[in-house]
Amino acid sequence: MAAVICGSLAFDTIMNFEGRFADQILPDQLHILNVSFLVPGLRRDFGGCAGNIAYSLNALGGKALPMATVGNDGADYVARLNELGVGTEFVRTVADAYTAQAMIMTDRDNNQITAFHPGAMQQAHITRIASRPDLKIGIISPDGRDAMLQHAEQFKVAGIPFVFDPGQGLPMFDGDELSHFIEQADWVTVNDYEGKMLSERTGWSSADISRRVRGLVVTLGAEGCEVWIDGVVSHVPAVKPAAVVDPTGCGDAWRGALLFGLEQGWPLAKCAALGNQIGALKIAQRGPQNYQVDRRQLGF
Repeated sequence: MAAVICGSLAFDTIMNFEGRFADQILPDQLHILNVSFLVPGLRRDFGGCAGNIAYSLNALGGKALPMATVGNDGADYVARLNELGVGTEFVRTVADAYTAQAMIMTDRDNNQITAFHPGAMQQAHITRIASRPDLKIGIISPDGRDAMLQHAEQFKVAGIPFVFDPGQGLPMFDGDELSHFIEQADWVTVNDYEGKMLSERTGWSSADISRRVRGLVVTLGAEGCEVWIDGVVSHVPAVKPAAVVDPTGCGDAWRGALLFGLEQGWPLAKCAALGNQIGALKIAQRGPQNYQVDRRQLGF
């Protein structure tokens, strides 16, 4: 069985700033902000939410089918997915655009500033979801606005249960749109900041949201995560990483593990616990798709 992963395929340009952003930005001068950061370290990685989630799910032994678009510079990314054994039948090339690009700058405290060019991602809605016997589960992760709206509708019509994880795409939608996403979804996952924004825009508390879906997970970074089911919350503790090297893609690694557990029919708290384990593995390695998974060490 396979998981359809709706989201972006992107190239990540990672820059390391050896100082602290907070020391370089004057709070009372934000209206005339003009700063420059020296970044001695720079690298380019394969990234994007769909690619990163697919990498995590594939590493755990699941079958990942990213539904995404690349531009005329995306052949290397498609080739990499094929080499990893990730299905590319739903990856489409847009000839007159660049692949999405994320420019991510990280300071010494692992704070990040990101600039994102969507490129071909803006055409992600041209690929449609339809019912198929092997498609067991899906996820709506950050993507083009039209793609997120249309793919959620298509998952619902096709009868494919899906996770709504709006991530950094959440601010694109108003309260009515977000409420509709929740009403169509089977599970909702957000981080704590996104969770507050989601509640503010919909007027629904975390407990309210959890009563409208099969479960809500709110990730809390180093504090683990909250699992809400039918208005009742439980806490799933974090897993301490071997080292804190690079946070880029940690949330996507968590999402891939969540999908794996849901596909196995696990309770939501167990899925979240696996996500915490995979997130800890990822954060100890540079790049969003460079960590290794040993299922024997994970205890399943």
